[in-house]
Amino acid sequence: MRLLLLLLCCCASTLAASPLKMAELLASGKEPVRIVCIGDSITGVYYHSGGRRAYPEMLQLELRQLYPQAQVTVHNAGRSGDTTTGGLKRLDADVLVHKPHLVTIMFGMNDLVGTPVGTFKKNLHEMIARCRKAGAEVLLCTQNSVVETPQRPCARLAEFTQAIRDTAQEEVLAVADCFAAFEVVHSADAAEWNLLLSDTIHPNMAGHKLFAETLALAITGQTVSLRDIGPPMPALPRTFAKLKAGEPIQVFAMPPYDALIAPAIKRLYPAAAVKVSTWPVEGQSLAQLEAAARKVRSTQQDLVIIAIPVELPLKNEAQFHHDYSWVMNWSLSFGLQQWDVVAALPSSARPVLNAEERRREAFAQRLIKAQDLSMISRSNGDESSLPEMLFRWLSRNQP
Repeated sequence: MRLLLLLLCCCASTLAASPLKMAELLASGKEPVRIVCIGDSITGVYYHSGGRRAYPEMLQLELRQLYPQAQVTVHNAGRSGDTTTGGLKRLDADVLVHKPHLVTIMFGMNDLVGTPVGTFKKNLHEMIARCRKAGAEVLLCTQNSVVETPQRPCARLAEFTQAIRDTAQEEVLAVADCFAAFEVVHSADAAEWNLLLSDTIHPNMAGHKLFAETLALAITGQTVSLRDIGPPMPALPRTFAKLKAGEPIQVFAMPPYDALIAPAIKRLYPAAAVKVSTWPVEGQSLAQLEAAARKVRSTQQDLVIIAIPVELPLKNEAQFHHDYSWVMNWSLSFGLQQWDVVAALPSSARPVLNAEERRREAFAQRLIKAQDLSMISRSNGDESSLPEMLFRWLSRNQP
């Protein structure tokens, strides 16, 4: 049902536009196809989508699924805090230098804070003209809907969203209406919509998958669901790279993994130097763990292991979502992932959970997946001890 509604709302945004040549290039597979996505932190690779990829990378994956023969590369030109004014200044260096066949433009979330709507539209028109002059097609994108805040009122965002649609109509361009796609979910189920967000304005990876599906539909008229795509592999690239190089590693881990991770690593790398610091959880509420997570970025570590106790109550799903997401958000570096972060499911330590604990774990698992993080968990039928389970998990996840 969500996909059907998405198709309807997005097709309504593209019917009046000229067809994109991109679909023909992708279908032919005869030459490399280059796409550049420019925007702000919602486009760039930052903590809120797991620190390893965002919707441009997911769009590349989607297009390769739709056109296995295509030689397609999607370059991410998102920059935190950027506006259309900044985008114009770096258009040559960050976008046109790649000689793109298609440029997707997604701005507005920062412009609405201080840029007049008229200036915003003028900047979009200029970007479009310069991209076209360079021989690139252009796809305008609206951004996601947001949680109401004083800095970014929903009415102000709606005004800028409409300005994007109006600009597209004036330029006879297609629109990937991500705002409409998010609002389709919002109108059907507010809780489901909230689970597309990592914070009040930034989508998590679940939201970025919806972005990629929406862009792919606008480009090709087709879409493939990305919902079941797991986190990027290998799960612990920095940790294993340093171990293979014989370098010491530092781990920050919640119990019981603080006591288990070093012995498990040493079974794989006997000469490894592993220093472990404990992230205390006993007697802590989820809100207190979220507050403690704010210090993670100021410490030195190669691996962070999050293991939220299953005993923490799930009385308010919205608050649980907020606190759990921010434990993960603060555990990640701000931009591209500078250290590894993994979350352990409670059932990995306690295979037998009661019904309420299973419900809490299922919700936590969904949040972890939406953050695009790997999970320490047991394989089907694994009844081994916790140390043995962890060792097997590490073994399976080696590069």
